[in-house]
Amino acid sequence: MLHQIWHQINVPLLYATPVFFASIAIEALVLSHHDRDERTGYLAKDTRASISMGLGSLVFSALFKLATLVVFVFLWTYVAPWHIPINTWWSWLLLMVAIDFAWYCNHRFSHRVRIGWAAHQAHHSSEYFNLSTAVRQKWNPWSEAIFWAPLALLGFTPWTIYVAFMLNLIYQFFIHTELVGKLPRPIEFIFNTPSHHRVHHGSDPEYLDKNYGGILIIWDRMFRSFQQELHRPHYGLTKPIGTYNLLKLQYHEYGNIIADVRRTRGLRNKLGYIFAPPGWQPKDSAYQPANNPVESLATAGA
Repeated sequence: MLHQIWHQINVPLLYATPVFFASIAIEALVLSHHDRDERTGYLAKDTRASISMGLGSLVFSALFKLATLVVFVFLWTYVAPWHIPINTWWSWLLLMVAIDFAWYCNHRFSHRVRIGWAAHQAHHSSEYFNLSTAVRQKWNPWSEAIFWAPLALLGFTPWTIYVAFMLNLIYQFFIHTELVGKLPRPIEFIFNTPSHHRVHHGSDPEYLDKNYGGILIIWDRMFRSFQQELHRPHYGLTKPIGTYNLLKLQYHEYGNIIADVRRTRGLRNKLGYIFAPPGWQPKDSAYQPANNPVESLATAGA
């Protein structure tokens, strides 16, 4: 039984992985024949770091799924007031919309709450924007459980939540590219596109903390976090980390949080360094936080 559920959860991503690698190779080949500046296309060591982070995330994601599946099954079995069928088209459509909204909420949380940003910043650490950037994933997806749990409470069968999430991520892989310009206006209005997602990865002041959507961009339009692409962004963190060390890329910001909490006084300030937006500092303190090159995209606007 467990084997069957595990197979169902992972099938979309297993099928997509070879397509990911083939797409990265094709894009790299195409860009190698284009006129480009130093930040367009691929850099070998940057791509190696992205792919290594992606492979590592598969391991941590598997552990995360096993742990949360137990919790979600409990919530769905004993707490959910009803169970939504899985054999109808409308239930899957409803789930895809629900998971996309949950993604928007989690994504916004991951930019606006420092402890969330500490995990998510690794995805934004590349100064390149290409399909390999899409697989530059975090190794600690703990916050996702907070936002997926309500779906089990609403009656969605737990294994279907993971399938829908994998389909959402597969879609997002293909919007990490500079080869696609703006699409027809109806598509740009409803869906997240390469143009919208380039904005999200930009470190320019006008692009900070914008376009959190997964498949749909309508959430950003509804909650005023949408920004049109005005010019080619400068990608990466507002303060580049300047390393390809995987452990530093993944966990450096957690170290900075610990250092800030230990050095500041007062419970309110300590909690602020954990739960306030990245870049937050106490108003009544001359304390200078730990030297932190991994600054959130939110910092300039915090």
